[in-house]
Amino acid sequence: MTRIDVFNGDADGICALQQIRLAEPGESVLVTGVKRDIALLDRVTARPGDEVTVLDVSLDRNRDALTRLLAAGAKVRYFDHHFAGEAIEHPALLLRIDPSPTRGTSLLVDEYLGGAHRAWAVVGTFGDNLDESAVRAAAPLGLSAQTTGRLRELGVLLNYNAYGERVEDLHVHPAEVFRRLAPYPDPLTFVAKDPLFTLLREGYAADRDRAAALRPVLETPRVAVYVLPAETWARRVSGVYANDLARGAPGRAHALVTRRPEGGAVVSVRAPLSHSVGADALCRRFPTGGGRQGAAGINDLPEERFDDFVRAFVEAFG
Repeated sequence: MTRIDVFNGDADGICALQQIRLAEPGESVLVTGVKRDIALLDRVTARPGDEVTVLDVSLDRNRDALTRLLAAGAKVRYFDHHFAGEAIEHPALLLRIDPSPTRGTSLLVDEYLGGAHRAWAVVGTFGDNLDESAVRAAAPLGLSAQTTGRLRELGVLLNYNAYGERVEDLHVHPAEVFRRLAPYPDPLTFVAKDPLFTLLREGYAADRDRAAALRPVLETPRVAVYVLPAETWARRVSGVYANDLARGAPGRAHALVTRRPEGGAVVSVRAPLSHSVGADALCRRFPTGGGRQGAAGINDLPEERFDDFVRAFVEAFG
């Protein structure tokens, strides 16, 4: 029997897996990638009796591969909070999906494990820009404001590391990030002992300074659109900078359009935090689009559809 862990390379996916493997130690095959690399089950081959755990990737985008794995005799646990489409029922499938805008995958795993490793659930939830939910989850831990702030910073940095067109854009491969976290039941011990925290902190500060110099190409009280250049730093910072903008103007929707070197663009959309719905529905109107209600994206927006996207974005949120 082989254990296979399939997880989004962002903070929510990594922290969900961290909780699982702290509760259920042991070796597993890791399948992950950049945040937008979500058709991960296509990479998995399983045999009868293999155990596959899937974390924070859309069932809708992995439906055929999931069906194939179940037919091959694998047992699958699936935790996610993105749009899922029609549910699948199978005796070898445990499905925990909740697309509500206030709960991420880390919180779904936290519930499954009875809060056994809550601090890591808090980190993942902060990383997914669900700050109010993270603060509520942290309340029973009795943490100081300073400690809670450090957990939030770790979540933001783990999320920042996942953004990029390809793994070469990232500071550290998400599988290696998980391996670095794995020995630490307490995220604060990781922060204190592993130099990865400082590496990501310094990288994020430098990339964020570049992004802060940008000005929106469209800005109203309800919407703002930013265009980022086809550069590595822009690909890395686009998602977390979109989260920064969302927190700074909670009544406004934001779209960050990052140009690709080969043409077209990658898009990050954040619904207003004051009414965190609609981002996934908007992005699914375009090929390669998807996500969750509060935060979604388009992996490849053709140049000739930029104006179409801006019009649809303004119609959805303006």
